[in-house]
Amino acid sequence: MIRAKTPIAVFVYKRPQHTQVMFESLSRSGRLDECRIHVFCDGPKRPEDARDVEAARSVARSWATRLDAQVREEKANKGLAGSIVSGVSELCEDFGRVIVIEDDFVLSPSFVHFMLEGLDAFQENRAVFQISGYMFPIDLPPGPEGIFLPFTTTWGWATWKRAWQYFDPEADDADLLLKNRETRRRFNLDNSYPYADMLRQRLDGHNDSWGILWWWSVFKRDGLVLHPRKSLVMVGGFDETGTHCKAPSEFQHESEEQLLTLEDDRPFIFPTEVAVDAESFGRIKSFVGSSHRPERSNLRSKIARRLARAFARRS
Repeated sequence: MIRAKTPIAVFVYKRPQHTQVMFESLSRSGRLDECRIHVFCDGPKRPEDARDVEAARSVARSWATRLDAQVREEKANKGLAGSIVSGVSELCEDFGRVIVIEDDFVLSPSFVHFMLEGLDAFQENRAVFQISGYMFPIDLPPGPEGIFLPFTTTWGWATWKRAWQYFDPEADDADLLLKNRETRRRFNLDNSYPYADMLRQRLDGHNDSWGILWWWSVFKRDGLVLHPRKSLVMVGGFDETGTHCKAPSEFQHESEEQLLTLEDDRPFIFPTEVAVDAESFGRIKSFVGSSHRPERSNLRSKIARRLARAFARRS
């Protein structure tokens, strides 16, 4: 029985230079022949965006010819949240799973390999909701190349229809549940990062983050996410081309050389037990929270604000 190719959803808007770099890195991915690329090009938000939108689409069309990809071009602007939610939902419904990337990512040649390995390994394990390609730029203790953590990411990821079906775009239960101090603490990763405030802002219409809604959906079900011990993705959108990501980020990697790359397509080594890597989780919480040293309080506030912009992303 021939297995259907795994869809890769690529979301493109108006940054042709970033789009070119992203496709160049994607084209170097191992096992890309096992996938089918679906490019979703959003429409211009304002008339003055039309030129850059068309330039980005031209880049996408050129790569689509080389990579045998499908391209969909929207006339109206759906926004990143609308584009991702509809595109992921469609591909999950049609294929049962999906890999998701955006136009300003730079991918390790091992990114697709890791996504496919994780999707295959944990397809039937309902405790696992996502495969993440991102890891913070910190040192983690030695161990398997994949680790389980109790939070989602938006910088290069994959999921299955069985998990995405729980995506809750309304989060109607958030008000009641987040009034519980213990629930807020856990949702905020033991108060290392103000996710609850982000969710509140999303419900009040002050941000357009699909990511915070996905995290809430997974959190409610005690879902786990497989992360690489070393990042397979870096984000190039922390410049003047992004709506929410204007400044450099402490969560960014400095170069492609910092990304994990296997020498061949050997299988990744994953944990034998589907459980939180407590030591790694502790180091990540310390990094994100910038500890609690008084001299780092201003930096901690800056990090929180910048990650909030990165998590919401451009509209």
